[in-house]
Amino acid sequence: MASKLRQKLISEIKTYHSDFAAEEAYKMRFLDLLRHEHCFDRSLLSGHITASAWIINHECTAVILLHHAKLNKWLQPGGHADGEEDVRKVALKEAEEETGIKGFEFIQPEIFDLDIHTIPERKEVAEHEHFDIRFLLKAPKGAEPLANHESNSVEWVPLQKLPSMIANEGSLIRMYAKSEKFLAV
Repeated sequence: MASKLRQKLISEIKTYHSDFAAEEAYKMRFLDLLRHEHCFDRSLLSGHITASAWIINHECTAVILLHHAKLNKWLQPGGHADGEEDVRKVALKEAEEETGIKGFEFIQPEIFDLDIHTIPERKEVAEHEHFDIRFLLKAPKGAEPLANHESNSVEWVPLQKLPSMIANEGSLIRMYAKSEKFLAV
């Protein structure tokens, strides 16, 4: 029997609505994966749950992006659940670890975005999919990010610069579009 956290997540995904067709299509695949006992473990090689954070600065004028060392592209902070079924906790932990910032607030408690993306084969890990559940966070005033070993750089990206940096990243463009109502655009 599924845990209460997993049941809650299943319910949230069932009732989640997006104006973006890709996300609506992802919902059934998420629900199918959540039936798998080990869906929160990276050892499930076909794909597994991850969580990430779209982080807005306190002034609502910039978002944090990190240049991922392994994937060589700009992304939002996030990572593997590693068995943790509380995806909000995972998103918050990853945001703190990958930016060095503490004291984030959830702008909204609900799921902000859903994405499924392919991670290329690397060393001993075969190509697989990340089923990413994303949350919208606000950083404390004056927070400055610091890169860790997983990234080449972590930056506050001013809104006017953001579209050119994420032009080829459909899910980042989608999150930017969704977050415009929270940003000083």
